[in-house]
Amino acid sequence: MTTALAEYGSQYVAKKALFSFMGNTFRIFDPAGTLQFYIKQKAFKLKEEINIFRDEAQTDTRLTIKARTISDRSGAYDIVDASSGETIGGAKRHGLKSMFRDEWSILDSGGGEAGKVVENASVPMLLLRRFIPIIPQKYSVTWGGSDVGSINQRFNLFGLTYDVDFSAGGGAFDPRLGVALTVLLLAIEGGRDSAR
Repeated sequence: MTTALAEYGSQYVAKKALFSFMGNTFRIFDPAGTLQFYIKQKAFKLKEEINIFRDEAQTDTRLTIKARTISDRSGAYDIVDASSGETIGGAKRHGLKSMFRDEWSILDSGGGEAGKVVENASVPMLLLRRFIPIIPQKYSVTWGGSDVGSINQRFNLFGLTYDVDFSAGGGAFDPRLGVALTVLLLAIEGGRDSAR
């Protein structure tokens, strides 16, 4: 992993604030509890753009997630490195499939599917969770046909927290994509659960 990407790490805890005025707030911490990234999702934007900042003052933008369309039901998102302006990849939510089992395609920088994020649960548990959304979700992440990580929700009645581990990727998976995918799950899947 290059020095520029080392700050993204491979293990972290991502949290969505329970109450936030005029939009959602997310924080990503390293295993020691130090804030790594801060995200403020603006409310009432028809076409989503989420900026991932290094600090709560929102002065240092690291990544930008840009929705290609207004609807997020089967939305596709470009993930852009804010310092270089380079599109490093993307994500596409499988709308109809995700009504039963949450599933996303991870796109490479050319727009082709290179990996997946898939909700990892038995069929009975998936059905049960649709009626009792407080049951934690677990996601498996693959890249190039190999398992590279997991995103696991903690049981918590008062907020949304994910334990994230991409250490299985061995450096083959761009950690910036991991951070952006975690934010999308907090924003899209987490927001859908709270609306049920």
